[in-house]
Amino acid sequence: MNQHKHNIASYGEILWDLFPSGAKPGGAPMNVAYHLQKLGQAPALITRIGSDQYGSDLVEVMKNAGLSTHYVQLDKTYATGLVRVLANEQTDVVYDIVKPAAWDEIVADHENLELAVNANYFIYGSLSARSLQSRDTLFKLLHLARTKVLDINLRAPHYDQFTIEYLISEATIFKLNIHELELVTSWLGHYPTHAKRIEAVYEKFKTPMIVVTMGSEGAMLYKEGQLYQHAGYTVEVADTVGSGDAFLAGLLHQLINGAAVEDALAFACAMGALIATKKGGCPDYLVTEIDLILH
Repeated sequence: MNQHKHNIASYGEILWDLFPSGAKPGGAPMNVAYHLQKLGQAPALITRIGSDQYGSDLVEVMKNAGLSTHYVQLDKTYATGLVRVLANEQTDVVYDIVKPAAWDEIVADHENLELAVNANYFIYGSLSARSLQSRDTLFKLLHLARTKVLDINLRAPHYDQFTIEYLISEATIFKLNIHELELVTSWLGHYPTHAKRIEAVYEKFKTPMIVVTMGSEGAMLYKEGQLYQHAGYTVEVADTVGSGDAFLAGLLHQLINGAAVEDALAFACAMGALIATKKGGCPDYLVTEIDLILH
């Protein structure tokens, strides 16, 4: 497929989330691309799978979702990524992310370098920087990318402060959850409110747009000195896996289409809420279901 058809590149892990009830396709970069595709955008996923059944099955999942498999590399040494997922009493999820995995070995080839240059948006996270190979490739692509969207996804013990601060410093749009905001700002000082924490991140990194998801309490967005807030939507939660990824896809979709910040934030909250009502990060749904939550 021609690289120039893709307006968004999503970089990093593709894997199977192994729930007690069975395996679901996932990985934040994959989830975001899945939702962007459903919303009518043209994302491409830069990732790597093992030459095993799990890898073949992920390629099928991508094809069935209409996603390009053109930038999916095949690794002869390492297995396709797996994550053991456990839920706690608060319906939050705990992840055991198997290492090493094929997505730790993404190579900077001509095609993904060209994609990074031509895509309007480049989405990345911290998990793909846990290994030297994929981190090196990520840094090369970041140097070429236009609008850089950091979906931080901090998963202990797979990150360090130095790398995280570099990834934030590169971002045009920085999305994180409330726990991640507290962690990142704990490196900078002590702040009495979430708003002050967001301002501290801006002061340190000068990120043009900072977006913080707060689960059932909605989200906040900071841009050009102004803080926007949305209270979120009340839904029956099936699991929270991938709802943050859906939120980001909804936000980007709206911003790309020229929506006002308030409208983009409302739509993103509705997307996140909708996916929380379903199992797994890439559930089947109709885009019209988002409108039912919005109205």
